[in-house]
Amino acid sequence: MGWKEAAEPVLTRMPTVTRPDGHVPFKKKLGWTAGILVLYFFLTNITLLGIHPQGGEDLFGQFRTILAGEHGSLMQVGIGPIVTASIVLQLLGGANLLGLDTNDPRDQVLYQGLQKLLVIVMTALTALPMVFAGGFLPPADVLQLGSLTLVGTQIQTLMFIQIFIGGILILYMDEVVSKWGVGSGVGLFIIAGVSQLLVSGFLSMSDEGFFYSWYQILFTNEVTAGSWLSREGFNTLFIADGGGQLLALATTLLIFGIVVYAESVRVEIPLSHARVKGARGRFPVKLIYASVLPMILVRAVQANIQFMGQILNSQWATMPTWLGEYSDGQVVGGFFYYTAPIYSPNDWMWWTGQVPAGIEVWQIFLRISVDLTFMVIGGAIFAIFWVETTNMGPEATAKQIQNSGMQIPGFRQNAGVVEKVMERYIPQVTVIGGALVGLLAVWANMLGTIGAVDGTGLLLAVSITYKLYEEIAEEQLMEMHPMMRQMFGRE
Repeated sequence: MGWKEAAEPVLTRMPTVTRPDGHVPFKKKLGWTAGILVLYFFLTNITLLGIHPQGGEDLFGQFRTILAGEHGSLMQVGIGPIVTASIVLQLLGGANLLGLDTNDPRDQVLYQGLQKLLVIVMTALTALPMVFAGGFLPPADVLQLGSLTLVGTQIQTLMFIQIFIGGILILYMDEVVSKWGVGSGVGLFIIAGVSQLLVSGFLSMSDEGFFYSWYQILFTNEVTAGSWLSREGFNTLFIADGGGQLLALATTLLIFGIVVYAESVRVEIPLSHARVKGARGRFPVKLIYASVLPMILVRAVQANIQFMGQILNSQWATMPTWLGEYSDGQVVGGFFYYTAPIYSPNDWMWWTGQVPAGIEVWQIFLRISVDLTFMVIGGAIFAIFWVETTNMGPEATAKQIQNSGMQIPGFRQNAGVVEKVMERYIPQVTVIGGALVGLLAVWANMLGTIGAVDGTGLLLAVSITYKLYEEIAEEQLMEMHPMMRQMFGRE
């Protein structure tokens, strides 16, 4: 008996969101999407029952904009378990260890059930160390629930149950959006978190707010006109926390412009309908063909490495210095330092005095090199995995074109012929696009963005929003022309 036969009774009984029987009207899709978004914001504002008022340290830290959620709330784990489960499945599928054919309806059910099971396991494995290891989610001294008094481990167990339930809710909220709404829940939650930080970064009435900072600079004589060209004035206007943030503003605007431009760069393969004379179309192979979503997987690997380092540091009385050195909760040396991403200009601009004392320039450049290598190569590898597992590869694309009744003018109407044409473009563009997105993500982090948004998070948010815009436009077109839904298999 193979693993599929043994696991089938469990995997086929995993709770699932039922797919709609027919076409879902566009307004109804928007309603479901908006409803899930409101529910997400609501859940991020529900504080864990039993947590200490001080809240503790966020283990996800700078990765929060990518992994979504909110520290100390029901959404504590964010989309982390979903992303980690996707990484595991992609690696297993890429090595052909699962033995599942996603074109077979039975294997599709098993794959989806396995994915849900993995998410549930990852949710528990992520929540356990957060609650029971170190002071990441410190419990209150005493919790009074009516006549019941909870202390210590009892409170921690209650917190674990709440986080676990929150993780399961995110899983099914994502599934509702994917089947009944527009886009995906994972993308929606990332957009929500990044947008919130951007608005706060511009409008906050604190030293971190962009407009408030410029009010302070212009009307409190913090930097006089004569000192703007000095080293201190330049640092205040462009780089320093609470300063003019001109570098962060320029990076934010450039990311918006570059991503929108990159999304529009494409190779268009002409298509014509085999039976309907005059019916023509184009299949676009975009520069960022695999989208920027594989970047979530790359950053999630880095997040899990840092997550492990934080836990080892909290549990290991004397961690070997070659493995990691920590100061005030921040890694300043060892393996975990060199594998940590560059989060902001303060991590590498040693001349500003923000880099922790004792870190040499060669260490900073080594860390940048590791981050750049990890993101560029990892981006290309995960882009390939993403294309193959989401039926965007040459073979799957050729079958889709064949099934829609379209063909490439000048070539025989044969899936194998179309596949060979697609192989000229898709693999190369996938690798180039994945590496380019990785390079952009590191560059954005190094220069910083408004609202302390992680550069990768901003990159993801802009690209996902652009994709969402395209999908909304396509849905509106299908709504106005119902025959197109049948032609493209959307009915």
